[in-house]
Amino acid sequence: MNRISEVSFRAVSLTTASRFAEASELYRAVFGYLDPAYGLNPRLLGALASNGGSVVGILDESDKLVAFAYGFCGTDRRGFYHYSQSAVVAADQQGHGLGRMLKNAQREVALSHGMSRMRWTYDPRQVRNAHFNLDVLGARGRWFAPDMYGPGTDRVIVEWDLTREQPAVPESMTELVMPTDPAELRSSFEGLLAQGLVAVSCRRLPDGTGAYYFGPADA
Repeated sequence: MNRISEVSFRAVSLTTASRFAEASELYRAVFGYLDPAYGLNPRLLGALASNGGSVVGILDESDKLVAFAYGFCGTDRRGFYHYSQSAVVAADQQGHGLGRMLKNAQREVALSHGMSRMRWTYDPRQVRNAHFNLDVLGARGRWFAPDMYGPGTDRVIVEWDLTREQPAVPESMTELVMPTDPAELRSSFEGLLAQGLVAVSCRRLPDGTGAYYFGPADA
C-alpha cells in the first residue's frame, strides 16, 4: 500500500521557536550542509513569520515536521509578489505530494497578504523539478539567472499566478531538447526567452533526456 494512503499529513504555519529550530535542522539534513555558513537561522524564520513572510511546514500523524518552506515579500515595477526561497522534504517522505502541499500552503499565505504572484527558482537541468513547477503547478519560466549563486548554479526563475486555475497548454509550442552542455542549455534558454516566449512545460522523453516547451508570455 502506498505510504501516502497510510499516513495523514497536514500543512501548518510554523509559529514557535521550537518549530523554527526543527525546520532549521530539517533544512540542513536535506541539503547535507555541515558548514554553519550554509545554515538557516531559526530567528530569521521567526522574523519572517511575524512580518508577512511564509514559514510553513507539513506534519505527519505524530506531529513530526517532514517538510518545510519559507518565503518573503518581493517587489518589482509590477507591484508586490511572494518569493519562495526554499522548500525541503525529508528524504524518506519524498514522492508523496508534500511539495505540492507546501506550495499551496505558501499560496494561501501570499493571498492572505494581498499578493497574487509567487516566484522561485530551480536548476534547469532537473527535469522532474521542472515538470512539477511548470506542468503540475502551472508556473511559467520567465527569466534565466546565470550563475545565480556562483559558477555552475544557473537557475530558471518561475512565476505562478495565484489567481488562475491551471492554465491551458498553448496549441503551438517551441521544443528545446535539453543539451548535455550547461552552456548550450543556458544559451538556448536565454535565446527563446529573448523572443518573448516563456517555458510552459518540461517532459522526459522516451530516451531518458528531457525537453522544454515554450509558448507565448501570456500562456
